[in-house]
Amino acid sequence: MDKYIPNTPDVEKEILQEIGVTSFDELISNIPQKFRSACDVNLPPPLSELEVVKLLKGISSKNISSENYVSFLGGGVYDHYIPPVIDFLIARSEFYTAYTPYQPEVSQGTLQSIYEYQSLICGLMGMDISNASLYDGATATAEAIFMACNVTRRSKAVISKLINPFYFEVLKTYLENRGVEIEVLQEKEGQTDFSELEGKIKGSACLVVQSPNFFGVIEELDGLKETLESSGSLFIMIVDPISLGVLKSPGEYGTDIAVAEGQSLGIHQSFGGPFLGIIAARKDFIRNMPGRIAGMTEDAEGKRAFTLVLQTREQHIRRERATSNICTNQALMALSACIFLSLVGKKGIRKLAELCVQKSHYLSDRVSELKGFELVYRRPFFKEFVVSTPVRAMKIVEAGLEEGFFPGVVLGDFYPERENQLLIAVTEKRSMEELDSFVNFLKKFEK
Repeated sequence: MDKYIPNTPDVEKEILQEIGVTSFDELISNIPQKFRSACDVNLPPPLSELEVVKLLKGISSKNISSENYVSFLGGGVYDHYIPPVIDFLIARSEFYTAYTPYQPEVSQGTLQSIYEYQSLICGLMGMDISNASLYDGATATAEAIFMACNVTRRSKAVISKLINPFYFEVLKTYLENRGVEIEVLQEKEGQTDFSELEGKIKGSACLVVQSPNFFGVIEELDGLKETLESSGSLFIMIVDPISLGVLKSPGEYGTDIAVAEGQSLGIHQSFGGPFLGIIAARKDFIRNMPGRIAGMTEDAEGKRAFTLVLQTREQHIRRERATSNICTNQALMALSACIFLSLVGKKGIRKLAELCVQKSHYLSDRVSELKGFELVYRRPFFKEFVVSTPVRAMKIVEAGLEEGFFPGVVLGDFYPERENQLLIAVTEKRSMEELDSFVNFLKKFEK
């Protein structure tokens, strides 16, 4: 508590004596007078602890969130249910840090949790290896492309236009400064147009595709791996981890590197972070994996032990040989995902995914019956869909805030020509009553 208690005059005197001055004015005597403020700082009077708590609660009460609003927001961050036990367990003092353990012999619990997280992610993704975590889905995608460039010794990436636009901005920042050229595959009726793939993929390190894509549509990926193998390019797939309860895993598509945003796996939306970057790959690329990997071994006495088996970052090896400059990791968020996956299990995540499918399709059917509202894409989707609106989508969003709804993501914020389109996400949390109430709200805009 010392850092919250002001210094007493005696303590201040002791500090000044220790550093060899007699007063605070003497301490700052080397600062020219013209740089010192002559006026008093206009601060309010001091408050007691009780008054501070009341003040902060009053300020925070101005926030609105999915705790008290019905949320149909998506586009990468979703309002999934989070079992209370997750927050309880990650708040334990032995876990409540994201820092990497440097002394494995005294960090067995932390290392075991990382190892179990990696194992669960490999099982979910259908991949061979996973690292201890990355910052978020966007940076995980950038790291995956760097992996592909290192493996293939090439400096070009072919990227679907339908990946999350926030990811695209991050990729441009990362890749352009590393001299990696970006080729874009265009959209065709809500899916990636692969008709130009053979021409663009030649000499490329990788192809990056998101499925379900930013518009919620499930991409048609069968046979894609064979096309890539002929060019020597790697296949990078961005997925929604919850969707893997019902959709084919990246491993089943022959994916070389799979990435995801792990926020859906028991992590709060928290006004935009912290989140969890998931990356998994084929074992051939283990030496190119960014960050660190926890492994299980035996100690000198033959007892099971956990340790960091690979640490390919610049603090551990020569800078020019490092695969990434990620300094620490998201171990606390990875622990949340680990607990979540352990709680729901294989059957649970399938049920969770099925509820998302059922409820999102129910709502899409109801909304498309309204006059002036129409589904933009008649394609298979998981839990998100795009609807065209009879008025500007922002008008619906603003009205929804007055009635307790987050109606969705306004696509005009990303694509100016789509100002009358709304991206709506439906998770297992939405009740049938909430869905029907939302439809009744939208009826006000029928034309």
